[in-house]
Amino acid sequence: MSNSHSDTSEILLPKLTRREFRERMQAGELKACIIPVAATEQHLEHLAMEHDWRSVMLVATEAARLLSPEVLVAPSMNIGISEHHMRHPGTLSALPGSWLSVLFDTIRSMHHAGFNNILVLNGHGGNIAPCLGMWGQFQQRLEINLHFESYWNLLPEEVALANLKTERWPGHAQEFETAFALAAFPENVRQDAMQDQEDKEPLEATAEAGQKMIDEIVKQVAGYVSGMIDGTNTVEIPPFHP
Repeated sequence: MSNSHSDTSEILLPKLTRREFRERMQAGELKACIIPVAATEQHLEHLAMEHDWRSVMLVATEAARLLSPEVLVAPSMNIGISEHHMRHPGTLSALPGSWLSVLFDTIRSMHHAGFNNILVLNGHGGNIAPCLGMWGQFQQRLEINLHFESYWNLLPEEVALANLKTERWPGHAQEFETAFALAAFPENVRQDAMQDQEDKEPLEATAEAGQKMIDEIVKQVAGYVSGMIDGTNTVEIPPFHP
């Protein structure tokens, strides 16, 4: 994977005109959509608050690049459910009801546009429980191949253990996320704060380990979406009550 490749004109939905989208959909070229969801919240003293959405957007974009031109990435929902971080000023948080409503509307819009394979790719732990609680009903309502997955769950255990000295992931702004940032956007890592904050786990992170894990995650996400497209990775829609 090359982080220097910046042409996203075929990959990011907002970069397309309505004609370009319409013609690609009508031609049968577009097969799947990724909707990244994450957060803007505190990440200890040393990581920028954009970390979650920036990381999931990178994974989604690079995975879509591997599957181009069949996959589009929708705009990231970069505010998440972060009530548990609100004692740190600067954190943004949405309540579960309003957040799930916007997410469902985004999914519904992409289905209306012609996508029957939609992956909501998550980059923030606080979003998981509300999504899992509603997902079966979302699937019943739309009756499509609709998936929810956190990107770190697709990192094979053996790759994680080979690259993490603490052997813990995803954590919160600790070794895994710090290694990711060092590899992908090092300007978001404050080296001085890493030294003087109470949590020392981030000091174990390296850019080299981060890049190895990012490459594997991107490969696994691309494989996950490829399976959605070819029919080998489909959801079973929960049965309706009689």
